Amino acid sequence: MSTPFPFTAVVGQDDLRLALLLNAVSPAVGGVLVRGEKGTAKSTAVRALSVLIPEVDVVAGCRFSCAPASPDPACPDGPHEVGPGTKRAARMVELPVGASEDRLVGALDIERALAEGVKAFEPGLLADAHRGILYVDEVNLLHDHLVDLLLDAAAMGASYVEREGVSVRHAARFLLVGTMNPEEGELRPQLLDRFGLTVEVAASREPDQRVEVVRRRLAYDDDPEGFAARWDDEESAVRARIVAARELLPSVLLGDGALRQIAATCAAFEVDGMRADIVMARTATALAAWAGRTEVLAEDVRQAALLALPHRRRRNPFDAPGLDEDKLDETLEEFGGQGEGEDDPDPDGPGGGGQPPQEDPDDGSGPGEAPAQAESGEGGQPQGGGEQSPVRAAEPFRTKVLSVPGLGEGAAGRRSRARTEHGRTTGSRRPQGALTKLHLAATVQAAAPHQLARGRSGRGLVVRRDDLRQATREGREGNLVLFVVDASGSMAARQRMSAVKGAVLSLLLDAYQRRDKVGLVTFRGSAAEVALPPTSSVDAAAARLESLPTGGRTPLAAGLLRAHDVLRVERLRDAARRPLVVVVTDGRATGGPEPVTLAGRAARLFAADSVASVVVDCEAGAVRLGLAGQLAVELGGTAVTLDELRADSIAGLVRDVQGNSRRAA
Repeated sequence: MSTPFPFTAVVGQDDLRLALLLNAVSPAVGGVLVRGEKGTAKSTAVRALSVLIPEVDVVAGCRFSCAPASPDPACPDGPHEVGPGTKRAARMVELPVGASEDRLVGALDIERALAEGVKAFEPGLLADAHRGILYVDEVNLLHDHLVDLLLDAAAMGASYVEREGVSVRHAARFLLVGTMNPEEGELRPQLLDRFGLTVEVAASREPDQRVEVVRRRLAYDDDPEGFAARWDDEESAVRARIVAARELLPSVLLGDGALRQIAATCAAFEVDGMRADIVMARTATALAAWAGRTEVLAEDVRQAALLALPHRRRRNPFDAPGLDEDKLDETLEEFGGQGEGEDDPDPDGPGGGGQPPQEDPDDGSGPGEAPAQAESGEGGQPQGGGEQSPVRAAEPFRTKVLSVPGLGEGAAGRRSRARTEHGRTTGSRRPQGALTKLHLAATVQAAAPHQLARGRSGRGLVVRRDDLRQATREGREGNLVLFVVDASGSMAARQRMSAVKGAVLSLLLDAYQRRDKVGLVTFRGSAAEVALPPTSSVDAAAARLESLPTGGRTPLAAGLLRAHDVLRVERLRDAARRPLVVVVTDGRATGGPEPVTLAGRAARLFAADSVASVVVDCEAGAVRLGLAGQLAVELGGTAVTLDELRADSIAGLVRDVQGNSRRAA
């Protein structure tokens, strides 16, 4: 076993280390979510924590880590008699993002269960993590079906495995620690709320601190055991402090004043539900115990709020996490009046205000000047070729469902129909590899004709491996939603572009909820560019959209060709993920020789590849040319107006984007 990097040797990252230590003192706090850019010691600190966790008493030989003083009466390895037990180190179990359901919760031997009637159960990672740490690196990339299982186990403190009437239950109480890079996508709100605390980490910009990080890392890589030995005293001191804080924790008094401050703070920041209040109370109590006190002070409540609330006050994935610390201090002063912990407010700290910075839409032109100038540029007039400043997106709205036709086999999601491991059963087949989902009726049907030849004499069914049938299921998959956005002069009217950005932002929110990957291609002037390569981070796409400038001619063909190239490359990376192309334009094509003909040729490439597509028609005015509808015909897709895109519009029915559909202009 490799020697972990010492926890006390981690440079900086004070909030991260404190959050981890508080959970070591009081596992009831509920775990930690660590958000930050790559290379910021997130995983290093988490793995180092496991060495500091005190040993646990377990029943000898129990695979489910039952406590000898109070063993689980339903333990699959039980029943156990109350006894002294043995001590062992607390485990830190890592859950890979690509793990199977059976690897997480355990597996039953279906063949033995059917043929012999025995419960042969192999424990999974949840059993290994009981009374220890369950660590998920890149937790935001975890598949939805694994997230559901984690949510169930975290809520009930137990794991249930049920297969065709055969069930096993065992205790599964663990400290959940996750790390993630927000650039790769956000977490589902339900799982986000299950983490007691959250911490934002970033690399230091101080040269001296960065030098020390490199120095310690190089020393560790050269001699891990020798480096760890040099930190033994510091590690032992922290370990002893954790033990002392655990012993002090039951004696800590959480007074009515502190409880009132906690409740007022949660109400002031409008967090949902009551879990935030409970987590704050437990965190403040753990902070007092860590400090060696038996009374919770206002400074404990303040620190608890900074750790427990930022991820609970977000209303959508585009909100920046964080708290307005001035507002926090005012709330604590109003409902406590103690003043402790209020001497270092940092209004410029991470996430201050909770909203991403917005560009000032006022570029000095009057409300009617920018549209006129932008429109005059279409058709080749010099005055329209200039770049217009970015405008804010209009308020997002709920969109109708856009889905890819047919039956896919891509990553689990919530958009298009697909063959999945989860969902409704649609049939059966012979298993290819390990059997994961038994189709009982089909298995019995396959075995029934052979019972006489197999010498069946009793009531039991004689089942052999060749009889087993795998259930085929239909669920939903996530897609690659590639936005191709027209940012030319014809779209530059400020009111129109605001509405267009609002529509794309709404579709991005929908993509986030449906677990899609997204990409963004823009075109204007004389060329197209990939503003955002395909990614799971929809908030990154929203940020690029917010700063999108407009103006110039309309190189529609260039935009479509660039999008086609993006899909070609992405198909090599992930062939199973089906694309949905959303072209946001008024359909005009200008600039260069024969722009309309070239755009038509580029569009037919998508039709030839049977790529599902939709054109969001942004044409405005009393006289409409219907060019977006013609483009949809060339693409082999369909067209919708901005108004029709709304789920609550008159035409607001679920719209499947038929790859071979045709819509006349």
